[in-house]
Amino acid sequence: MSDNGAAISIRDLVKEYAGQGEAPPKLALKGISFDVPQGGIFGLLGPNGAGKSTLINIMAGLVMKTSGGIEIWGHDIDRDMRNAKLNIGIVPQEIVFDPFFTPFEVLENQGGMYGIAKHLRRSEELLRAVHLSDKRDAYSRTLSGGMKRRLLIAKAMVHSPPILVLDEPTAGVDVELRRQLWELVGDLNSEGVTVVLTTHYLEEAEQLCDRIAIINHGELIANKPTRELVGMMGEKIVAITVERDVTAPPVSESFLKSEKTGERTIEVTYDKSRVTAGQVLGLVRDQGFVIEDVTTREADLEDVFVQLTSGAAATA
Repeated sequence: MSDNGAAISIRDLVKEYAGQGEAPPKLALKGISFDVPQGGIFGLLGPNGAGKSTLINIMAGLVMKTSGGIEIWGHDIDRDMRNAKLNIGIVPQEIVFDPFFTPFEVLENQGGMYGIAKHLRRSEELLRAVHLSDKRDAYSRTLSGGMKRRLLIAKAMVHSPPILVLDEPTAGVDVELRRQLWELVGDLNSEGVTVVLTTHYLEEAEQLCDRIAIINHGELIANKPTRELVGMMGEKIVAITVERDVTAPPVSESFLKSEKTGERTIEVTYDKSRVTAGQVLGLVRDQGFVIEDVTTREADLEDVFVQLTSGAAATA
């Protein structure tokens, strides 16, 4: 690992793509720096086009960086790419393996590419770990989408890397498969594997990740423990059902936002450091609303994500 104990250390990383025709060059990564701590589950979030996949492809050796540095388990990707690659397994978004090989052959071939002697390969063990032992000798093209995803994870683990990177592993899969994949990832992490994942499902990131970095327009706009990131939002939301149809929502300087969400429902967002829920309800009643039902919720990671990325977009 790096001198600072990080599994991955990224410093001043820049990636510039040449413009097409007369178009100016595009900066996909604008000098980002952060560390991925050892042993946890680290979330890398950002809107489409933010630079997440570019960063992962640089780590995988598929894209050449413009400047800056990356160390993977203490190995610089410029000076020691071989050992850097040996210490990381990457599961891409795309399903990539020969459909005419069986799952066992896929893992055996991958082990051979890493120079692992036949008697040291873990193909059977990995098939058991991803619950594919019964599909050992089936053609890979006959596997379901979920099975193919699990096989990709096994393929990334053939050389026993201490770091596993998953790029949008649950994109387009159903809820049950997402649950199975995260169970598998949790098992790997409990065995000491450092996991880095990108996902569009913010509730997954909030539930799974110890720490989250958010990239937007190629810039790092947040990098904090998950609970601290969620705690950045001092907002609370109260949903109110009233006894009559709402023509216009209540208005007050104490409200951050007030909107009609249904014929007889209103949502008021407020700063919990300035007013209480009771005071908010009092202000609503003062404007002639008779309240029948109330529910409240704290801001979650999705609220934080929207606020941070929309704020960054406004200043870009």
